[in-house]
Amino acid sequence: MNSIINFITNPALLSVVLLCVLCVRKVNVLLAIIVSTITAGLMSGMGIKHVMDVFISGMGGNSETALSYILLGAFAATMAHSGFTDVISNKIANVVSGKKYVLFLILALIAMASQNIIPIHIAFIPIIIPPLLSVMNGMKIDRRAVACVLAFGLKMPYIAIPVGFGLIFQNLIADNMVQNGITVLRDDVWKSTFILGVGMFAGLLAAILISYRKPRIYEDKRVTLTENKEVKFRTTHWLIIIAAIATFVVQLLTKSLPLGALVGLGIIFSFGVIPQDKMDHMMNEGIYLMGYVAFVMLVAAGFASVLKETGAIETLVSLVLNYLPQNIILTSLIILILGLFITIGIGTSFGTIPIIAVLFVPICAKMGFNPQQIVVLIAAAAALGDAGSPASDTTLGPTSGLNVDGQHNHIFDTCIPTFLHYNIALILFALIGIWIFN
Repeated sequence: MNSIINFITNPALLSVVLLCVLCVRKVNVLLAIIVSTITAGLMSGMGIKHVMDVFISGMGGNSETALSYILLGAFAATMAHSGFTDVISNKIANVVSGKKYVLFLILALIAMASQNIIPIHIAFIPIIIPPLLSVMNGMKIDRRAVACVLAFGLKMPYIAIPVGFGLIFQNLIADNMVQNGITVLRDDVWKSTFILGVGMFAGLLAAILISYRKPRIYEDKRVTLTENKEVKFRTTHWLIIIAAIATFVVQLLTKSLPLGALVGLGIIFSFGVIPQDKMDHMMNEGIYLMGYVAFVMLVAAGFASVLKETGAIETLVSLVLNYLPQNIILTSLIILILGLFITIGIGTSFGTIPIIAVLFVPICAKMGFNPQQIVVLIAAAAALGDAGSPASDTTLGPTSGLNVDGQHNHIFDTCIPTFLHYNIALILFALIGIWIFN
């Protein structure tokens, strides 16, 4: 009885539930995270000053990510004002020509490329998507389907493809498993997580072919973020492409996304793609495009730090693990659900890996899981909360582009659809992977 009471009153569990409830009740995500953070700290016995000190110091955990988003936002803004994204959007509209599945394919490929080929992550969304909203409205496309397509392109590559952000994610898994006593080669991680990528694809098909295939009517509000109306490909656009390639190469060589974005911006401004007197305007627009997402990621890191400080996550896991069944599939299911609760509040699969690895790797080793099975569990448990979390860039990104005309709700049109289609698929295919690798 005491165990049940301790479980339902666990600060980590209650704060995550509170976060979800507040977001569903349409409380601003930023404020919802802060309120949930304070709640978790106070429930665990921390003083309010201690909570805020840990929260503010913990925000630095995502400082590199936040800086990356600001600089990439500025990079995306320069692409837009050069007319480059108008050219791309116009080409997409011409190629699509009323075929919504062709549009879905193009958007998925662009999103996937943003994770490795041109690693600007979600910065492309508020630039590419708004000019296409009129095209989507004409075809009566349900934007929930588009949100699922974009989330797939943002998430599947880092889970299953060992390049770009995927290389970072998979290296994190290997490094943290080694630190916790399980030897895994970095090059072997994708061979286990590939099954999760297949699950993501199954979730995507369910979303676009079943759940959101019916027409949905939107008011056709013209939205334009760019000043340049030309759609002709010009010399400056080649410089944009060179800058994008330089961003990718520098990021690959230095493992620093902010440095890569800085080099890309340097090329753009040095060669006059954007006049120097507009430099301040471009930086301000970058903050406008990506600043909110950057701040959400910062406060999410602070939330994670407070949860760690309370020790509530370890307590929650201990309470559950005491009752784990001997069946490996049922045990895996419980671990995955725990991972979901841990990640959905923090909102970052990358930042959750060290927490999950410390908690779950020793338990899995004792219960006889082999390295491949542990890789699947860690990757799936970390990735689960990324789709569907109000504080995740995988959901904040699509909303930033689809809601520029005020007709796309972050929780009901992005978070819930991606949560249902990708988290269910990830759990099912993770269990299949556990069975296959047995």
